Amino acid sequence: MSKLPSEYQFLDLSDYGRPFGKVIAKQLQHSRFHAVHVTLLFVITAIIALAFLWQDYPITAAILLVLKSIIDAADGELARLQNRPSYIGRYLDSVSDILINLCLILSIGHLTNTPIWIALLAFASLQLQGTLYNYYYVILRNEHQGDTTSRIFERKVPKALGSENQKWVNRLYYTYKFCYGIFDKIIYTLDYKAATNKNFPKWFMTALSTFGLGFQLLVMAFLIALNQMHLVIPIILYANVALIAFIVLRKSLSNRDS
Repeated sequence: MSKLPSEYQFLDLSDYGRPFGKVIAKQLQHSRFHAVHVTLLFVITAIIALAFLWQDYPITAAILLVLKSIIDAADGELARLQNRPSYIGRYLDSVSDILINLCLILSIGHLTNTPIWIALLAFASLQLQGTLYNYYYVILRNEHQGDTTSRIFERKVPKALGSENQKWVNRLYYTYKFCYGIFDKIIYTLDYKAATNKNFPKWFMTALSTFGLGFQLLVMAFLIALNQMHLVIPIILYANVALIAFIVLRKSLSNRDS
């Protein structure tokens, strides 16, 4: 199952783990395991990857980071196969991702003797780039009746779905807002009219998907495996130029069609 109807699907370069994730989800569809269990599994995988990174096993760490992305794709697939949409799963996934990103970038910064303020700037840049991609993608999904557990604007606590516990939805929602609120506000300020735009060409979304977490982790894993970890933080920082370029391009496409 896809997050978008077939006629609006695009080549998502950050979603290379989806085919493998579907296989995992299919195997678990009729088991007692749910999407939240898979989310916890990718968190454990990421922790092990960081441990290998600190112990100077770069290839093993890189493989585990890619595996994390594959498992990350499986939790959403399993939720759709089991027809168990979940705000708990949606927020837990996002909060886990941002904490993993923070630990990974700080680890890379420490291991490459990068000043901590530059590492934190790279982390913020990584999050802004991912937020831009998610912002446009969620707009596209909401416009075309795709997956709707992600909302364009997270302005209030959603009502728990199915057998979800409302208290846990509340807790994870506010944790999500704390982690992502500033990045959401910055991206919205940079392109507040995007939510009214109906033109997101497939080629544009494919290019923008290089800002998706899966592709970002793939690049980092590749550099780590090649013992070029010192390039990770500079590449993230220079990618901010592309972030501005994507916003300018999105606005020009909208102006052309208006």
